[in-house]
Amino acid sequence: MAENRTTGGSNDHSNRDLVVCFGEMLIDFVSSVSGVSLAEATAFEKAPGGAPANVAVGISRLGGSSAFIGKVGDDPFGYMLADILKKNKVNNSGMRFDHKARTTLAFVSLRSDGEREFLFFRNPSADMLFRESELDVNLIKQAKIFHFGSISLIHEPCKSTHLAAMDIAKKSGSILSYDVNLRLPLWPSSDVAREGIMSVWDQADVIKVSEDEITFLTGGDDAYDDDVVLKKLFHPNLKLFLVSEGGKGCRYYTKRFKGRVDGVKVKPVDTTGAGDAFVSGILSFLASDTSLLEDEKRLREALVFANGCGALVVTKKGAIPAMPTKEEVHQILQQEGLGPN
Repeated sequence: MAENRTTGGSNDHSNRDLVVCFGEMLIDFVSSVSGVSLAEATAFEKAPGGAPANVAVGISRLGGSSAFIGKVGDDPFGYMLADILKKNKVNNSGMRFDHKARTTLAFVSLRSDGEREFLFFRNPSADMLFRESELDVNLIKQAKIFHFGSISLIHEPCKSTHLAAMDIAKKSGSILSYDVNLRLPLWPSSDVAREGIMSVWDQADVIKVSEDEITFLTGGDDAYDDDVVLKKLFHPNLKLFLVSEGGKGCRYYTKRFKGRVDGVKVKPVDTTGAGDAFVSGILSFLASDTSLLEDEKRLREALVFANGCGALVVTKKGAIPAMPTKEEVHQILQQEGLGPN
């Protein structure tokens, strides 16, 4: 099996501010025309994707230190993705290449109702075949934050690899960050999805969900009810629970305080990657200053910044190409009168 030992870029990965993102990286083929179904789409544009990889690039763009651990095919798309990480100064030494399976492909269209339609090609894809023996253990042990989603929990052997990586990170003192990123078509059923997503729930220190994911995980409860969040989803070991509300902003919950932060008003072009940009914004702050988990004022400042990251991404097409720099985020926040005084 071919392995890639190239580390990307010049960011210093020996520091303890490293965010290691674990999971899938894939190629999105996005319909060139909005407002049509996948069946009606006549042309597609190739775009790199995969939530954990998007977050890794987002953090690096913001000046932070990040690494990506995952598996792609030993094929042109797999090497293209490794190269994109390298160009974006993300440490890609934890990537592996499978010569028996292909890199995942996803076809995406934006329907006239504004919702995205997905069709995934992975039967099985390389990321599903990631084995525990292929983990870069030393890289995981360096992580100040270990970030992951739920897609890597769907299939074996990747699920066991994911759990092993979490265990290594936890024992090394990393903060565990979990973005649910529900993609229901990839799970065998809704019940299996709910059970799988909740299986690692109480191990995460930071959890980010959308309103729709709250409704799904609670079996239909009101996503805007604080009691639903605090009684059903806030577990005893949790340090920060975040609810992203798209353009409206976000809510936050800790053991000591809760509140909401308004979003930044922009004209949306493509919502792909907005949640990942938001996550990269808050994790870039948290990696350099974990005390904001105890300080509501500083947490709110970090979330204003994270909202700015999410807002900027929806003004451009694609996820990775649209990830903003710190300067761009400060600029839009100042324009909106939301920047630091």
